[in-house]
Amino acid sequence: MYQKLIVVGNLGNDPELRYMPDGTAVANFSLATNRRWTDSRSGETREETTWFRVSVWGKQAETVNEYLSRGRQVLVEGRLRPDPQTGGPRIFTRQDGTVGASYEIHAEVVRFIGGRDSGGGFTPPDDLGAEIPAQEEDDIPF
Repeated sequence: MYQKLIVVGNLGNDPELRYMPDGTAVANFSLATNRRWTDSRSGETREETTWFRVSVWGKQAETVNEYLSRGRQVLVEGRLRPDPQTGGPRIFTRQDGTVGASYEIHAEVVRFIGGRDSGGGFTPPDDLGAEIPAQEEDDIPF
């Protein structure tokens, strides 16, 4: 069986870098994707935002931490990881009382797209967008 998810969006926060006891780097960040459409009945423009939690491992985690920041646009390829308790997305209640959901992606590839105008920050050299295989881990430290 095989699963691959490709998502393009903007970082919702700066990456957080940590190291496992064995020295393996892991970076975590949130990623927002937006969809806009015009409602056929009312003609009103609608927008929907979906949030993903992304985990990146190894050398790629260190690169992500060094060059990416909040608002930066990226393409993430990876696999969807279900919440171990529910088997689906992580469900939460917002401060205003509404229910939300977030999805977790175990990233295999993170490509930097967009430049300074797509969220700010340093535009890395071309070779930093190249595929860097992520290290496989079963336990995410959060």
